[in-house]
Amino acid sequence: MGGWQLQEVKQRFSEVLRRAMSEGPQVVTRHGEEVAVIVDIAEYRRLKGEAPDFGRFLLTAPDWDDDIEFPRNRDLPER
Repeated sequence: MGGWQLQEVKQRFSEVLRRAMSEGPQVVTRHGEEVAVIVDIAEYRRLKGEAPDFGRFLLTAPDWDDDIEFPRNRDLPER
């Protein structure tokens, strides 16, 4: 991970973004303490792990034929 002081980030923001996209996360420090990380948007979305939308799932689900059968076990459970 690249490391940048806050003053550098302010002056060279375009380069920091370019490196985040090509090299990976870029750590920003202030007074020697890590305070932020700049990441590519695809990495952010992956890390965020957006919850799946159930409605979208239903709309994009495969179209099952009406004659498909799902076998099930008809044995009674043991007591």
